[in-house]
Amino acid sequence: MPSCEEPKCATDCELARWPCPFRLDAHLALITGGGSGLGLAMARCMIAAGARVVLAGRREARLKEAVASLGNQAGYLAHDVTDLAVAPALVERVAREFGPIGILVNNAGVHLKKAAVDTTEEEFLQVLTTHVLGAHALSRAVAPAMIARGAGSILFIASMASLFGIPKVVAYSAAKSAFVGMVRALATELSPHGVRVNALAPGWIETDMSRQAMAGDPERERKILSRTPMGRFGEPDDVGMAAVYLSSPAARFITGVVLPVDGGASIGF
Repeated sequence: MPSCEEPKCATDCELARWPCPFRLDAHLALITGGGSGLGLAMARCMIAAGARVVLAGRREARLKEAVASLGNQAGYLAHDVTDLAVAPALVERVAREFGPIGILVNNAGVHLKKAAVDTTEEEFLQVLTTHVLGAHALSRAVAPAMIARGAGSILFIASMASLFGIPKVVAYSAAKSAFVGMVRALATELSPHGVRVNALAPGWIETDMSRQAMAGDPERERKILSRTPMGRFGEPDDVGMAAVYLSSPAARFITGVVLPVDGGASIGF
């Protein structure tokens, strides 16, 4: 990620107040599901922008490997977002061991590719618990300290499934659509206290999860590319750089939005 140069605007321009409005120096980000895929990419980009990051996830071996690749600006704590009762303890431990959380990225999730008529209540509930209840528990846990400081950023990783109908992912679609409502509701409650709440809606990005979703389904892949004006899949760092922007001072007046990072798929025909 390129570094910023000195601002060249006139002295009365707002940019002159910021050495670089896209930097995240002195910020600590907690990223769930941070050991791989989009979570790891967001961690990498936030570190490049000056932040420190703490990765949270269930698979400790993968977290260790991720932190080793990120360097001394990264740490990790093992955590299962479906264990809702321990969310406050995780936040307290992060604050104690690494410092106050300035950015929370609700990224942890599971994918279920199954026809709606074959999706069981247990499977549906597992997906909702991981995405919706897990994200709410952590957002609720970080909010009081952010409110007390008068600053903070909470970022939800939504999906194209938040924006339009996609077959064979009914539980995932329900969970990601719920994110949109949560973002708007939380933004109205928290933004008066200086805490911004936003979402990214990644399009089809080259990750293990997306490859799993398209496995054995070449027609789905063809359809995705045919409706994506840029004509290709995105890269994880495309989402990472968007996460840096929404978490940075450059987005200081942006809250309650869902930003597609999709190569135009959400407006393509």
